[in-house]
Amino acid sequence: MGELVGRVRSLALALGGPGLALVAFLDSTFLPLPGITDLLLVVMVTRRPGAMVGYVLLTVAGSVAGCLVMHTIGRKGGEALVRRRFTGEKTERAMAALQRNGVMAVLIPSLLPPPAPFKIFVLLAGVVGISAVRFAIAIALGRSARYFALGFLALRFGNRAMTYMREQGAIVSLVAVAVLAAGFAVYVAVTRMRGRRNTGSVRL
Repeated sequence: MGELVGRVRSLALALGGPGLALVAFLDSTFLPLPGITDLLLVVMVTRRPGAMVGYVLLTVAGSVAGCLVMHTIGRKGGEALVRRRFTGEKTERAMAALQRNGVMAVLIPSLLPPPAPFKIFVLLAGVVGISAVRFAIAIALGRSARYFALGFLALRFGNRAMTYMREQGAIVSLVAVAVLAAGFAVYVAVTRMRGRRNTGSVRL
């Protein structure tokens, strides 16, 4: 596996942005490449700071595409497939979280750095019937927040960004969750206010 990871890393660095998207795609499927996507993003942004936004967007696109593959497998393979790959209380807790919180149970893990569990939530999202569109939006939001944060850290700290992420990753993720939650709360509040105004206008 170490040799495979080394070859994938070399290929991605040679291809540039498309290679980064490819690694993000593979890392979001069954192929275990823990931490490689983060490392490559930091290295590429450090080498070409002006391309940070493009690199992040390609990484997000690759990750969303890979997650959609897993979502489809979960939807078609069902709970039995998931239980063959993941066993024990972890599966039960993930299933309960998805049934209780819906896409938020996918969005929050998508923000967290390895080794936080993520793929089990992606598979189970298909099992419990979360729509592909809502699922993709949640993954895109979570991965965008995560990878843009990592990209900015790479601009600020260079190759030391990985060390910072390991030490402060939980705090960075919690801040990102708080920002997304605040944005969602504002969106819900504005939507409700507009709905009330429209209702009042109709009555008049």
